[in-house]
Amino acid sequence: MSDKLTILIADDHPLFRNALRQALIASYPDANWLEAESADSLQKSIDDNAQIDLVILDLEMPGAHGYSTLIHLRSHFPAIPVVIISAHEDTETIAKAMHYGSCGFIPKSSSLDNLAIALEQVLQGEMWLPEGIDLSKIDIKEGSVFGNKLADLTPQQYKVLQMFGEGLLNKQIAYDLGVSEATIKAHATAIFRKLDVRNRTQAVIALQQLEISIHPIK
Repeated sequence: MSDKLTILIADDHPLFRNALRQALIASYPDANWLEAESADSLQKSIDDNAQIDLVILDLEMPGAHGYSTLIHLRSHFPAIPVVIISAHEDTETIAKAMHYGSCGFIPKSSSLDNLAIALEQVLQGEMWLPEGIDLSKIDIKEGSVFGNKLADLTPQQYKVLQMFGEGLLNKQIAYDLGVSEATIKAHATAIFRKLDVRNRTQAVIALQQLEISIHPIK
């Protein structure tokens, strides 16, 4: 493991990102810290940096749809370990995150000591789960088939699908991405084929399968 780590914190709350970075500086004083507040800025950070040793990812950020960002990262950047840090701490959420390729799951309620231990294990190539978590009885079939299809999308197709999810029209997407409407229509055709849907409405409904289920606090 290199002495000079690059760690990317992807969370839409700046106070939490800052607190997390400050808490970890003692354990990783020489690390290069990157931050992202949305799915877009996360993608840009990865594109702009040749080496990222770890992504600490919140499942809920602007532009993300639950597990979709995790699936995209693991599909297109398999060399970058991703550890989930989330306020959703139920067993089902943890099981799905691990199924979709997370190297660990850290509840936001974890102590700073546990946080440091978890990241150290992940950086050493091991997996980390909260103590006492048993994932063996969790059925994660729902959304799993679509998750596999989503992994087949190219980064640009995934971006277009995200923008479909935001309700943007082809003209708006073309403008934002700096391409022609014909290019967006071609992307849409490829997206529908890969996801086995007929139109953007069905694509967005399918994407919503990967949203985080809200579980009551026990």
